[in-house]
Amino acid sequence: MTKDYYSVLGVQKGAATDDIKKAYKKLAKKYHPDLNPNNKEAEHKFKEINEAVSVLADAEKRQKYDQFGTADGQQFSGYDFSDFMKQGNFSDFFSGFDDVFDRMFGGGRRRQARGQDIAQEIEVTLEDIAHGTNKTLHLNKLDMCGACNGSGGNRETCTACKGTGAQIISRRTPFGVFQTSSACRQCEGKGSTLKKACPKCDGEGRVRVKKEIEITIPSGIDEGTQLRVRNEGIAGEPGTQPGDLFIIIHIKEHPIFKRDENNIILDVPLSFTQAVLGDTIEIPTLGGKAELTIPPHTQNNTTFRMRGKGLNNRYGAGDQFIKVWIKVPERMSKKEQELVEELRELEHEKPQSMFARFFK
Repeated sequence: MTKDYYSVLGVQKGAATDDIKKAYKKLAKKYHPDLNPNNKEAEHKFKEINEAVSVLADAEKRQKYDQFGTADGQQFSGYDFSDFMKQGNFSDFFSGFDDVFDRMFGGGRRRQARGQDIAQEIEVTLEDIAHGTNKTLHLNKLDMCGACNGSGGNRETCTACKGTGAQIISRRTPFGVFQTSSACRQCEGKGSTLKKACPKCDGEGRVRVKKEIEITIPSGIDEGTQLRVRNEGIAGEPGTQPGDLFIIIHIKEHPIFKRDENNIILDVPLSFTQAVLGDTIEIPTLGGKAELTIPPHTQNNTTFRMRGKGLNNRYGAGDQFIKVWIKVPERMSKKEQELVEELRELEHEKPQSMFARFFK
């Protein structure tokens, strides 16, 4: 009767190689003979999972098994792993497990390196982010060589791998002999070798350049936000994408404004007469000057709200809050002093009279 190797490993048919690897590794640790001495059931299970992985790890065998229930025209009963079980102990087996298993599933052409990302910090003001702005950045980086389009020069097909970038290598593993595909050593998996180096980049495919780019700073952006500009990082190897540029935003402290999310807070001093009699005053906002009406009898620490005078972002505009405080003059003319003394005489009630009931 045909064995269900997917069930043996506890994975679904069509499972990815990573899932098969994880499942096998988990079961191999559980049933390894070193951890289950004199346990015939564990020994049998260990043979069974190795039998399963020896088929599912080989693409050709797995294809035949999925189609016919066998990889070579015969059932897989009686598969013998006794020699493998005699090789080394538990720690030896797993010390190189990942490398053996990855090679067993094949490597193929070497994955060429994408270019590195770079980061640059920039400082903006509250005025800059009130409605958004543009900034020019100056970059000094490795960019693709324009003379050879990043190829490094004239290239020719690798004679070792015939342009495939891969070599087929037969390896003896704990699961038997497997043919694996790995990156060609002669061309490092590129499929071609450099025949004549580009004189501008000396075969590197990249040159150092000074470059200016203009970026848009969105309105209402927060401190520490990172903006991403794709493909403006370091150039990668030929045929790969360059890295990205990350711009880290720092917001300069403002001399008079304070920020609370999208709202702006401003402290404004009033004279005694402005607070008592009322006034119309000019105050600064992120968009320029604005008028604010101070009603008569305004108390100290009163807060006024000016709608839409804060920061803008995609959720809408914030407000500006004006917190007023009474500024007592440090110096007065003789006439002012006389008038204040006269006012004191005219006052019919002192604010402290509210405490009078506590002194009876």
